[in-house]
Amino acid sequence: MRLIRLFPDDSKFRFVRWRVLSFPFSAAISVITVVLFLTIGLNFGIDFTGGTLMELQSKSGVADVGKVRETAHGFEAGEVEVQEFGSDGQVSIRFRTQPGGDAAQSALVSKARAAFEGEYEVRRVETVGPRVSGELVQAGTLGVVLSIVSVLIYLWFRFELTLAIGAVIGTLHDIVLTVGFFIITREEFNMTSIAAILTIVGYSLNETVVVFDRTRELLRRYKNIPTEELLDLSINHTMSRTVMTATTTALSLLALVLFGGQAIQGFANVMLFGVVICTYSAIFVSSPMLIYLGLKTAARAAADEKAEADAKAAQVRA
Repeated sequence: MRLIRLFPDDSKFRFVRWRVLSFPFSAAISVITVVLFLTIGLNFGIDFTGGTLMELQSKSGVADVGKVRETAHGFEAGEVEVQEFGSDGQVSIRFRTQPGGDAAQSALVSKARAAFEGEYEVRRVETVGPRVSGELVQAGTLGVVLSIVSVLIYLWFRFELTLAIGAVIGTLHDIVLTVGFFIITREEFNMTSIAAILTIVGYSLNETVVVFDRTRELLRRYKNIPTEELLDLSINHTMSRTVMTATTTALSLLALVLFGGQAIQGFANVMLFGVVICTYSAIFVSSPMLIYLGLKTAARAAADEKAEADAKAAQVRA
């Protein structure tokens, strides 16, 4: 039985030449993201801006999360997070910090108690202030930075320095574009978003390392072909695996986007975008970047040495 191939095994598509379009495109999007980040900023969620957490226990033992969410949104208190947790009808509700200060926050809690006390018992009410929110921002940022540094150290041992730098550049590119997705779509940025970014970092490295591993193997095997041709060859050799991985992952995430519900909607949207960006990056950004980082086959190195020697000889004759 012949297996289904999403990409031909004997393909000879010239991916690297598309860097004349992919590099300006990625650079432009990255610059726009930085400008928007400095001017508009992220749409921080309750985890980062502070707010009030209420935990409810259904008196009947079964919680109608949809009805609770509809009632909570009816308070017109801004963004509200409603999630079911644990078992036996436990529900958590998170409200943003209200503009009117403590008085407005207390009024909102009283309104929520009155709305839910018939069917639910209020187990806990907790307020998260700006100080705690600031600590969460610092912890989340530190987590992303440490993950990138750890990845750089790993790649330095896993590959030679040129390949390691190329992989890190591709990963940073994916993080910047993901942040741009948050800014443009105004998707709420919370602790789940930090988890999504770290997951995208792992996926990005997985895609890039597969291609770079084949590149390193071909560097030993083919010593007399141009660098661009070698990079195209490594991408084509791994393209079937890349397409299969991206397709199956995207289909799973698409199911979460369509049927996962509001609780994980944001996470699924970001991850689906991340899979597309990581696949694009591994093919059209990270691999072509190796040319500018100085990756050379034996043939390219010999040609450069000959050109340098000819230039020196011409200077001597002059």
